[in-house]
Amino acid sequence: MTKFRARPPAVPTVLVDDAVVRIIRWDFEPGADTGHHVHGLGYVVVPMTDCQFLVEEEEGSRRIDVAKGAAYRRDAGVAHNVVNAGSEPMSFVEIEYK
Repeated sequence: MTKFRARPPAVPTVLVDDAVVRIIRWDFEPGADTGHHVHGLGYVVVPMTDCQFLVEEEEGSRRIDVAKGAAYRRDAGVAHNVVNAGSEPMSFVEIEYK
């Protein structure tokens, strides 16, 4: 049986994956999402475009707007789905520290 996917998938591109870090560029068309996932590592996000995130978590959904070039970090264990809630493509670089 094929699982129905309501949203288009975001496109990950691994830029670096070595003993120290994993760096992934994420590209989203409007409405695209990462799919629900749990972060096994702490990470930093650096938006390459202005980003209009819809973050879906167990506790509910929330909108977060982050400007191009602004950065934030989160600890390992975060569980969520990230959606492009904007009308334009968006992208960010995610740096996981090992």
